Amino acid sequence: MGLMEILALFAVMAGLALVPSASVALVIARSSSAGFINGCAVAAGIVVGDLVFVLCAILGMAALAETMGAFFLILRYLAGAYLIWFGIGLMKSSASMPIAKFDQSRPELSASFFSGLLLTLGDIKAIFFYASLFPAFVDLANITEVDILMISALTVTTVGGAKLAYAYFATAIVSFAKSHGAGRALKVTAGGVMTGSGLYLIAKT
Repeated sequence: MGLMEILALFAVMAGLALVPSASVALVIARSSSAGFINGCAVAAGIVVGDLVFVLCAILGMAALAETMGAFFLILRYLAGAYLIWFGIGLMKSSASMPIAKFDQSRPELSASFFSGLLLTLGDIKAIFFYASLFPAFVDLANITEVDILMISALTVTTVGGAKLAYAYFATAIVSFAKSHGAGRALKVTAGGVMTGSGLYLIAKT
């Protein structure tokens, strides 16, 4: 890959990563309800899921993914059900529950990570998107190991960077809301976003 191809691919991937989506909604909801670290864990899960799709697309496995449609369908339902369950629980939570008392235990972080991973892997359309994106920038017939490492690095930088930015700003909004006594409203909003994202994910099937 030449410098121009790298810069062009970076710009496209960064722009797409910043577009509001179910994954963005999940990052925001987890960051606002469970803290920045949990938002980072969700972002990490999303990045890992994207890397799986990137490698599948590069290695020409789009057809294989199509034959495994049932597997991805199950993942999508699991991700949607988790989002709905968590969102409803958040909306029902007590108004007196301190919004700043974030749970950063290992099980909680693991749940955040896997929610991001499941959400991403449940979107089978992503692999076909990557499969159609890379040929415009990379000669897949002559791709090298260095090119694969570069594309992987671009994925981590663009997708991870965009989601971390959303997590940071969501946490900042939480601090502002807490100082202005709007913690309950924020929790209801975050819960509604997660529930809506789950319903949307299932409805896309």
